[in-house]
Amino acid sequence: MLSRITGSLPLMLSYCFCLMLLSIIVAVTVAVAAEELPPAPTTFKTLNGNAPLVIAKGGFSGVFPDSSEYAFAFASSFHTSLWCDVQLTKDGVGICLRDLLMQNCTDITEIYPEGMKTYLINGAQKTGWLPVDYNMSSLRNVTLTQSIYSRTQRFDYSNFDILSVTGFISLIKPSSTWLNVEHDIFYREHGLNMTNYILSIQKLGSVKYISSPELGFLQSLSGGINREVNLVFRFLDKALSDPSTNKTYNSMLSNLTFIKTIASGIMVSKNYIWPVTSDNYIQLHTQIVQEAHNAGLEIYASDFSNDGIFPYNYSYDPLGEYLSFVSDGGFSVDGVLTDFPLTASEAIDCFSNLNTSRKMDHGNPLIISHNGGSGDYPGCTDLAYENAVRDGADVIDCSIQMTKDGIPICMSSIDLLATTDVQQSKFCSLLSVIPEIQTKRGIFTFNLTWDEINILRRTYTNHGKFLKLSEFLTYAKDKELSGIMITIENAAFMAASLGFDVVDLVSTALSHAGYNNPTTTNKEVMIQSRHSAVLVKLKQQKTQYKLVYTLPLNIEDASDSSVAEINKFADAVIVDRKSVFVESSGFIVRKTNLVKELQSAGRLAVYAQVFRNEFVSSPWDFFSDETVEINNYVLLVHIDGIITDFPKTVRRYKMNPCTGLGDGKPRSMKAVEIGGLVQKLQDKARPPARAPALVLKPSDVVEPPLPAAAAAAAAAAVPKTTGYSSPRSDAPPAAAVTAISSTGILLGMVWVPLLI
Repeated sequence: MLSRITGSLPLMLSYCFCLMLLSIIVAVTVAVAAEELPPAPTTFKTLNGNAPLVIAKGGFSGVFPDSSEYAFAFASSFHTSLWCDVQLTKDGVGICLRDLLMQNCTDITEIYPEGMKTYLINGAQKTGWLPVDYNMSSLRNVTLTQSIYSRTQRFDYSNFDILSVTGFISLIKPSSTWLNVEHDIFYREHGLNMTNYILSIQKLGSVKYISSPELGFLQSLSGGINREVNLVFRFLDKALSDPSTNKTYNSMLSNLTFIKTIASGIMVSKNYIWPVTSDNYIQLHTQIVQEAHNAGLEIYASDFSNDGIFPYNYSYDPLGEYLSFVSDGGFSVDGVLTDFPLTASEAIDCFSNLNTSRKMDHGNPLIISHNGGSGDYPGCTDLAYENAVRDGADVIDCSIQMTKDGIPICMSSIDLLATTDVQQSKFCSLLSVIPEIQTKRGIFTFNLTWDEINILRRTYTNHGKFLKLSEFLTYAKDKELSGIMITIENAAFMAASLGFDVVDLVSTALSHAGYNNPTTTNKEVMIQSRHSAVLVKLKQQKTQYKLVYTLPLNIEDASDSSVAEINKFADAVIVDRKSVFVESSGFIVRKTNLVKELQSAGRLAVYAQVFRNEFVSSPWDFFSDETVEINNYVLLVHIDGIITDFPKTVRRYKMNPCTGLGDGKPRSMKAVEIGGLVQKLQDKARPPARAPALVLKPSDVVEPPLPAAAAAAAAAAVPKTTGYSSPRSDAPPAAAVTAISSTGILLGMVWVPLLI
């Protein structure tokens, strides 16, 4: 946990300050002139046909500490019901706190280090700091913290006070409040009456839902509750028992008609609906949604977050998971409980009624695969390419590597250690260091023949087979694609040390496969390289292929002269994502003008790479949601193409109807405020300042011509270098490799043995 400045703000902020705070937080990520209603959807298969309810658990707790002012205020700007886990203090004040054990969500251990106690709660011993031991006044020095360590804890410095339930409602003024009560029996054992407390505040107009896993508690409310308030029985783990009935939740599933006499709805964990196998794949859905609806009960699903463990079926995409609960499964739950209400809102507002039969358009942003659909299958295998085509890629790619017997193949890395089990094979003695390629030891594709590579297992799984370039070209030719992209790297080393003219080999393969005549193949061919010498050679050959130059990493600006140099040989450029939105410790600090400069001054198409669904790949500002990231590259950057491990995510984005709504699009699909999150951090919590921006110069672009290919026989016997040094080498300057064997490497005149 981060150490923080202790102290507190008054519990009840002044009215003026409240308004100022809310105006700031609502603008954290999206500038909204007025609250818009989402587009009218097709009827959902909910109990009443309305759109599912989005329930924000502790507010937007996926970013801010659960139940904090920021979390509640930000979530309230969406169409959500704000969830408050109600706990009672020693003096009977209701507070919003996600956990009965306060050490799990506050800094109470620092304020009251001697306060730990042990209690029996629902038959189990719990040790920690509990609110029943503290009056509300004594909690004013205790502040909320982020309790999930995969999330940023920099907002812990903001000293968020614990809010009373009435204080939260007065401060935020939510349109809908959901109160959840989990430990009524425990509180009664300590002389506190949760029933009376809830009845006293349920008259506040925003309270719309009250839930509990104790059916007896809901029954105690039924006589005095407002008719507008919905009671919801919450099912916990099936093996556990409701302490008010002593019945397991599993057994209570068979008596939904009785639950209907007390409650209007039920809430279940999402795996009640879509069970998950031990190896993390979803099974067929259960009938619980239909059974609940047949009993006249609404059914809500819980435990949604963007940064959890997803069944593999969802390809790490939280949006895909939501859709399986609201539309894609042939049914719809009546609401979802989530730490990330933006993603749930976008799923319901914009993606739940996609016309997936609509003919694909290949307009911007162009969807370019990265090693095929490598997010789901081993990269550059037949399965990865099939997946990319099935998921709607416009362009599939092949990264060219060379085998020992001179065959160009598609493989994501020249180092077989990265893609296969070669180190556990009989070829493990071939480990060597080649500074022109990388500084660490590897076993390279050109160390093995094509047949030898084919007997290796793919990393992590043995599914799929690698393809020769010729096989890739044949596969792509009759697919519904706008084109292919061929990546050529290490061409200088291949020519000088191995005798392979990779540029000519690729050109010959394309010609033999018929790609040299686009009118017959109807496919655009793009050739990509981070080495200008490769593209210059092709330009000099008057190639008709589209030449794509990959910019160096960490470039945030480009001089006019460097863009002029690129224009001499390239038709498009590829930029790294972090050259577009500059980050520090995961927070976006600024947007560069690099894309705009290249598109305008250079008249170049600009593609960004690499986009991935996994939540760890994007900055906090995109809320662990790849669709949010894609949306911002389209709205704020006008990117021409997206290179991705997951083409399906981009394809689905392009097909959603909200992209055509202009200013009328729902808030969940508006652009974020660049730098908005980092500006809300306390000074002490802000990430370090970034170094001055790197500007692309002509010297970063211009390279000497590629060396001529060495005689094949001599190169095969003794790999050599010619002293060629590219300004874009991944490795630092090093002695030339003059010989490689299974036991060592000759650097100049020094033999360096390899330790295996």
